[in-house]
Amino acid sequence: MKENRHIGVTDALLLILSLGLAIGVATVFQPCVHEDGSFGACHWAGRAVLGVGIALSALAVLRLFMGSQARRGTDAAFIAFGALAAALPGGLIGLCGMATMRCRTLTQPASLVLGVLIAVTAAVDLLLRGRRG
Repeated sequence: MKENRHIGVTDALLLILSLGLAIGVATVFQPCVHEDGSFGACHWAGRAVLGVGIALSALAVLRLFMGSQARRGTDAAFIAFGALAAALPGGLIGLCGMATMRCRTLTQPASLVLGVLIAVTAAVDLLLRGRRG
């Protein structure tokens, strides 16, 4: 039986969201850097999210070349790592105490939203693939 290898909406969405997480936390959603060039825990939270975003982006590219059954397997990784990206800044790795700092106003919310969107997109895809058999 021939496997279905077309690129679907979910594949494109997971790639876009994963790249958005990686590129965003390295640029637009980058955590605080002090004027003297030093940085705190929020820097490491951003680096951890960047690592997760790069790994998810690589997995999303690989997913484009996989068959339908293999994509089902990658959904579990997207769910787990999307949740990890959401939990890293401020949860697993602390952020500075000031509510007005970039890490709290940009990095944390962006990581939370993109991580949850990645996990939910993969969960919906997994459920739909399960129903199709």
